[in-house]
Amino acid sequence: MKLPPLNPLRVFESASHTLSFTQTARELHVTTGAVSRQIRVLEEFLGARLFERISGEVRLTPAGREYRDDLRGAFERIGMATAKALRRSRTAPLQVWCQMTFAMRWLLPRMPAFQARHPERDVVLTTSLKQLESLSDAEVAICIGHGDWPGVVSHHLVDIELVPVCSPRLLPTGRSRLAPAELARFTLLQSAARPDYWGRWLTAHGVGHIDPARGVTFENAALAYQAALQGMGVAMGQYALVEDDLKAGRLVAPFGDRLGIDSGFYLVYPQRLEKDAHLCDFRDWVLEAARREPA
Repeated sequence: MKLPPLNPLRVFESASHTLSFTQTARELHVTTGAVSRQIRVLEEFLGARLFERISGEVRLTPAGREYRDDLRGAFERIGMATAKALRRSRTAPLQVWCQMTFAMRWLLPRMPAFQARHPERDVVLTTSLKQLESLSDAEVAICIGHGDWPGVVSHHLVDIELVPVCSPRLLPTGRSRLAPAELARFTLLQSAARPDYWGRWLTAHGVGHIDPARGVTFENAALAYQAALQGMGVAMGQYALVEDDLKAGRLVAPFGDRLGIDSGFYLVYPQRLEKDAHLCDFRDWVLEAARREPA
């Protein structure tokens, strides 16, 4: 008999205790929509409703309660088996999950230095959330947050500082600086993954007449940055991820100061791997690379 996928089982196990898809999403560091999709996959596989959604509340059905009780303890055994397998063989590649834009614009340009230092170390890098429904599914993850995830070790890499960026071709002749209010003349390039960034920057700079949701929306910030490079409009940049383009003159930041927000990029891994030699090599290298970043 074909078994259901593991990720929906993990999501169900968490949701069956929290009875909140929102809380489950926070615990697994995914979106609420991702939790709902995984529960739906499992319900379709089993041919039974596991949760009732009544007046905004989530409750287990009788079938859901029975399934929860049958699964109790299974994930502890899975974790123990995984840790045992990892101890047996560390010649396997290190599994690293990273947000796509950070991978493309910060991690990958620096990876040749890691390969030169540790040519014997192999890394499998994935950016798809379909491959990471919880931090325990990857040996190492680079995540946006505050570094306070329970049950894992986290190390700060870089701060998030917001700054609007565009192609220098968009600037009026002879002008290198524009007032924040002049953004009204330009198309805003949006990232669906970070829908609040424009609003936060505009509010901080006292610009109230611009709708922060207008413009062209892209699936992720990497596409928005590429659109900015092509001259389509102004993207809300995360400074560490556009710094190379700013230094090279491919992008400019004419609209005002950077805005630091209360989150950053963190290197995260399970406590059980804290002494793993492969992980330690990668951790030490990436932390050294982050320390070399200018303030």
